[in-house]
Amino acid sequence: MERLVPDGLWELFLRVVPVAPGRPQGGGRRRYGDREVLAAILFVATSGCTWRQAPQVFGPSWSTVYRRFAEWSEARVWAKLHRLVLDELGARGDLDWSRCAIDSVNIRAMKGDLTGPNPVDRGKKGSKIHLVTEGAGLPLSIGISAANTHDSLGLEPLVRGIPPIRSRRGPRRRRPAKLHADKGYDYDHLRNWLRARNIVPRIARRGIESSARLGRHRWTVERTVSWLGGCRRLHRRYERKPEHFLAFAGIAATLICYRRVTE
Repeated sequence: MERLVPDGLWELFLRVVPVAPGRPQGGGRRRYGDREVLAAILFVATSGCTWRQAPQVFGPSWSTVYRRFAEWSEARVWAKLHRLVLDELGARGDLDWSRCAIDSVNIRAMKGDLTGPNPVDRGKKGSKIHLVTEGAGLPLSIGISAANTHDSLGLEPLVRGIPPIRSRRGPRRRRPAKLHADKGYDYDHLRNWLRARNIVPRIARRGIESSARLGRHRWTVERTVSWLGGCRRLHRRYERKPEHFLAFAGIAATLICYRRVTE
């Protein structure tokens, strides 16, 4: 449990986890500790096993682990935890705001909402993970959609979704100086939208520029996409509810950022 949920991560989690509901009449079975349940959730996320395969060594049953995961996902605990970890990095000056990059990855889906024919997997059902990373590749904002959603439709929600993050000195910050993207985002209205927010667009133009040049800066987001594979639960979408799939993506982003905190 200490390996999956180190003390530093546990202290941050205590700041965002909702208070456990009480029983006015008293009695009832003892509630399992949140740390044991969190360790089981992280094991499911990183190993890719099903809920029923969660080892009993953690203590709570698989149904308790799943029920607590659903409650915390509804309370947006994972997004709040991700923001706290980003705050820790921002306060140390470990976030590179000089440039950001945006990209997406298609995941085969078994069922659920926000799925669609995957254009890169022979039209089979799938979902898509969109993410924005800072200059070094740490994820700042993450979202999901159906696999047949065009990449350009995710740019504005993702940039808006970057939370105000602490800085080493000065006010909180949420806008990068530049945003790098491939030709899938080559639209004038997106460039104008970014410029209106004082973000310099660095988007490859179709038929004019080669994506290889922008790859000098975009490789960081592509590396982060591969880091998401460390959360094996994201190799294929099994969750019927999109908020649960987004929760696992948020857990993966949190773990990626927390590794930088402990370096």
